[in-house]
Amino acid sequence: MNWGEIISAAVTLFLIMDPLGNVPVFNAVLSKLDRRRRTAVVARELLIALVVLLGFLFAGNAILGFLGLSQPSLSIAGGILLFIISLRMIFPGQATDDEADYADPFIVPLAVPLIAGPSTIAVLLLLSSNQPDQILEWSIALFLAWFGVTILLVISPYLLTVIGTRGARALERLMGMILVILATQMLLNGIRDFVESF
Repeated sequence: MNWGEIISAAVTLFLIMDPLGNVPVFNAVLSKLDRRRRTAVVARELLIALVVLLGFLFAGNAILGFLGLSQPSLSIAGGILLFIISLRMIFPGQATDDEADYADPFIVPLAVPLIAGPSTIAVLLLLSSNQPDQILEWSIALFLAWFGVTILLVISPYLLTVIGTRGARALERLMGMILVILATQMLLNGIRDFVESF
């Protein structure tokens, strides 16, 4: 078992899930709930997100085969998607959703797409199709990333009082910068594989 690859994949997934960027959204959506109910809803939504992500991880090859997608196309699309997501982390715009409409959200918007978003799913599909023999390693990486996100979101009310909204935004932008580099590398790898396939 290659722990270096596991940690690398876990850090990538953690950055893509963007827990610091989701802290203000989670707190706004759940602001009307009492503390005990809020913790229960966060736990439920995070478990749903984990099940969704594990489903895509284990069914990755079957999905790619059914849709007839090639490995280079997935790498290029994943790189572009990650790049867009990272730019939104660095240069956040105004939220378009009215968070007040979600008194007790179920699946949407917290589990999907905030945690189990398209970029996270794309990376899991890429990992499972690139090295299907390492599915156990990728499962561990996903669980480690999800566990880190869970801890941050559960303690998010206390976290916001310590670092404040500005501090959370600054850390999110730093994560976005790291994600830009990862997205660029993924895009370059996809282009290289596409050229080599000729």
